[in-house]
Amino acid sequence: MIEGQETKVMSVRDAIIQAMSEEMRRDENVFLIGEDVGIYGGDFGTSVGMLEEFGKERVRDTPISENAISGCAVGAALTGMRPIVDVTFMDFVVYMMDNIVNQAAKTRYMYGGKGQVPVVFRCAAGAGICSAAQHSQSLESWFCHIPGLKVVAPGTPADVKGILKAAVRDNNPVIFLEYKSDYNVKGEVPVSPDFVLPIGKADLKRVGKDVTVITYGRMLRRVLEAADMAREKGIEVEVVDLVTLIPLDKDAILESVKKTGRVLLVNDAHKTGGFIGEVAAMIAESDAFDYLDNRILRLAAEDVPIPYNKGLEEAMYPSVERILKYIERLAEKR
Repeated sequence: MIEGQETKVMSVRDAIIQAMSEEMRRDENVFLIGEDVGIYGGDFGTSVGMLEEFGKERVRDTPISENAISGCAVGAALTGMRPIVDVTFMDFVVYMMDNIVNQAAKTRYMYGGKGQVPVVFRCAAGAGICSAAQHSQSLESWFCHIPGLKVVAPGTPADVKGILKAAVRDNNPVIFLEYKSDYNVKGEVPVSPDFVLPIGKADLKRVGKDVTVITYGRMLRRVLEAADMAREKGIEVEVVDLVTLIPLDKDAILESVKKTGRVLLVNDAHKTGGFIGEVAAMIAESDAFDYLDNRILRLAAEDVPIPYNKGLEEAMYPSVERILKYIERLAEKR
């Protein structure tokens, strides 16, 4: 249960619908735009019922043109609207890069803060449903490299609702990662329309003293399962859920690392160039480095195109068993 909140068990999918609907009721400038968001209810069912409530002016089906969708959204944001873009597969952002990276991210700086761009790009990221190499990538590190963008990757239904609502209200462009394999994952979610979580704050999902595991997004559930298994072996794991990648909650990370002296970073993006490498570098450059009793370890997807075959797809990602094995390595006395 979430302390002090009336909650309801719902899926990630329903948490997304609830968050968007509440924000559209609250502010008439908020609208949803993308391919199949209206009559079809979204390719992953994340806007079912919204057309009936808000009408086609605010739930806008578009042609299959990601460049046009993103251009319309950025332009609308510049004129005072608050668009939510359903990118569908995150892989499709390659067709939106100029509008996101060169326009939305730069406008506020170029116009001395007068050109706000309140737009959310909802990206269905990650593997797990056999969508193959062109529809399964986690590309968040691209956007973490661009000043002017905020990047969030909540991993529970409650966090999804609270962070999505915060993203809609933010006056900056936000890249919002939601995970295709997690749409049916259920959990307690506050039902109040006033429930909003702050962007830029990590969440301590598990308290421990032996090893810190830092993760985000769809890997959170696997990390928590591995932490349960580690506890049975006498290892107390502290789990830091980043929730927000940019801006990064460095204080929460360093506090945990100093406490345990051992750190494992886990994500499902490819290892080379992945965001957890940046977090590892930040730890190594900080005074927390002096507290480390073991090397910093990273566990991520293999650097290969994502296979269609279910068995091969799963083999390239961090499993619960592999996460546990890395935890055990770190916990060994040196």
